Amino acid sequence: MISVTALARVPQMVRQAFGDSVLRYANRAAMLDIELIEDRDCFIPHMTMTDFLGEIERRTKERHIGLLVAPHLSFEGYGCWGDYVLSAQTLGEAITRAATTIGFHSCGEAITLKVEGETACFAYFSAARGSAAYPHIATGAAAVMVNLCRSFASPGWKPARVEVDIARPRDARLFEDTFGCPVVFDAPAAAVRFHARLLRAERPRSQGGRTMTVDDLARARLEPASRGDLIGVITTQIWTQVLAGSVSLDGAAHALDLSKRTLQRALEDHGTSFRDLGNIIRARRATELLRGTIASITDISVELGYSTPANFARAFRKATGFAPEEFRRSLSASSVQHQAAARIGREAGLSRRISS
Repeated sequence: MISVTALARVPQMVRQAFGDSVLRYANRAAMLDIELIEDRDCFIPHMTMTDFLGEIERRTKERHIGLLVAPHLSFEGYGCWGDYVLSAQTLGEAITRAATTIGFHSCGEAITLKVEGETACFAYFSAARGSAAYPHIATGAAAVMVNLCRSFASPGWKPARVEVDIARPRDARLFEDTFGCPVVFDAPAAAVRFHARLLRAERPRSQGGRTMTVDDLARARLEPASRGDLIGVITTQIWTQVLAGSVSLDGAAHALDLSKRTLQRALEDHGTSFRDLGNIIRARRATELLRGTIASITDISVELGYSTPANFARAFRKATGFAPEEFRRSLSASSVQHQAAARIGREAGLSRRISS
């Protein structure tokens, strides 16, 4: 899985370059409207990302989507993980932060930094390698890595070279024009090479963002569930679907590359079902919206994907023991909130993962 912020700004670029129709088809292929959640710190599976990009290529016949999106990608678009990396004092510390906390951004990936003589090599190994859409992902990853270096470099800086672990295309010159330096293909990983002295460069104060600690990052990225086991991954996927406003067993199974029966059996082994867990997680989100916004019950029901406010009210009462209006009226009574949170945890049997 990978942070949805990795695709931040891409849907807008697709709309501008290819139109709404292509974006709709891409969202349909991914079974998720990425634009609805691109500014949230939640996760999507690698398959969702590759399906999204692959469909764009299929519809447009554009072979270099990665080059098109490269100017739109930056580490600043990577949510709280990007904030944590960019709050480092030097580029060397920033890359080290990225390498040691990559697990808060994605699963199955790695970042390395090696210094050989006067040359530093900043490399990224993607879990999506081998997928049909990987050339787009590798090119985009290289663009983000270059952007991180430029955040600490002086104006006009260029890498010594960029490396990508994809086959050399016929029009390789386009890559050199985009990155402004030599580009090597068929490399072991996506990588940026530059003079090692840049590792000591400090980010200009004018570009300073919010201060982040690894504890802040952990709190933001480990909710609503651990991604260390299958049930945690399923829960995280449902949470992402809830934020996007459409909970679907078919979509979750496809995104996780599982059969529907395998997914259902995993949940049954934990004493719950996809429908029940989806309702529990939607109830958790509903309590946040009821407590933290002035949105109407109708608007909340629409945002959470319920067909009618009445269906939302029934599901919320089943999960918490309270009607939405009753919960909101009683916000000043902490006991009501604690009872609702406890009920949510008991219903799913996953209180440590999804309750407050």
